[in-house]
Amino acid sequence: MLDRLQALADRYEKLSELLCDPDVAGDAKKLREYSKEQSDLQETYDAYMEYKSVSEQYEAARAMQNEKLDDEMKELVKMELDELSERKTELEERIKVLMMPKDPNDDKNVIVEIRGAAGGDEAALFAADLYRMYSKFADAQGWRTEVMDINMNDLGGFKEIIFMVNGKGAYSKLKFESGAHRVQRIPTTESGGRIHTSTSTVAVMPEMEDFDIEINDSDIRVDTFCSSGAGGQSVNTTKSAVRVTHIPTGIVATCQDGKSQNSNKEKALQVLRARIYDKMQQEEMEKYGAERKSKVGTGDRSERIRTYNFPQSRVTDHRIGLTLHRLDAVLNGDMEEIVSALTIASQTEQMEKGEYAGA
Repeated sequence: MLDRLQALADRYEKLSELLCDPDVAGDAKKLREYSKEQSDLQETYDAYMEYKSVSEQYEAARAMQNEKLDDEMKELVKMELDELSERKTELEERIKVLMMPKDPNDDKNVIVEIRGAAGGDEAALFAADLYRMYSKFADAQGWRTEVMDINMNDLGGFKEIIFMVNGKGAYSKLKFESGAHRVQRIPTTESGGRIHTSTSTVAVMPEMEDFDIEINDSDIRVDTFCSSGAGGQSVNTTKSAVRVTHIPTGIVATCQDGKSQNSNKEKALQVLRARIYDKMQQEEMEKYGAERKSKVGTGDRSERIRTYNFPQSRVTDHRIGLTLHRLDAVLNGDMEEIVSALTIASQTEQMEKGEYAGA
């Protein structure tokens, strides 16, 4: 691994030279490309430089132990060795994580789809709770959310809601949310006070640009219609809502949230690109077989990943066995502990498999 780290450091320093080159400074494409590459290497480079410095200090302190020292100096050297050893170990662990293959989509915006599944109106109401949870979490991260399409029921629940989360690292933090979310509570519609179990499904997809997923005009069919509200009633008389069908795959995306037909078409195309990419990823995963899937995030929409139990104020993530007894806080967007635990579990799994960049 040290050889790979040194190669990375050499590349970082070469990029610093290139970015000072007048020819590169005058080429916007190269400047952007080299700047991004160096930015991607920055954290690992800084950690490696500190590791080298700490290692040198550690070896120097060890050498001092062989010299004739008084008792006070021996104690000081021992304390320094202990501190440097601890820091060295911390940096080694951090570098192991940084050297893991990075998901190329981690820094992208995401498109999130939430649907009420089993449980009728209660499932739709829970879908609205999940949307609020993710919106609050996004706010806390400094991200921006934008609703792209919504289908409500008469009680204010969401049969389906599609929204985008705009912010650096959005996919890296939300990618493990895909799956079936189960809620156990007494519905507002239940007069007998019985606890019901309902589910809503979540799909998290990275936003794809035109150059990521190219869609030819000849491959799509665009239909327009009047947008509708809860219960299906028409909410306007102009055909501003748009349905886009990708003919080769049969994938469909609709958008009726905006008032402009052009705006709705662009949003529908964003969703369409994300769904096409997601389908490609699912098919690729199936080729490799179940044994190659990550335990933390298989991407299986039918997999029950988490339970929200209201009577016990409990949230349990079944993939990693994490249970928190602060349901209200989680539903108010305080998801950092869950997100961090899932990320660490995924990283640990990668380390156990020996997956490192350049390995």
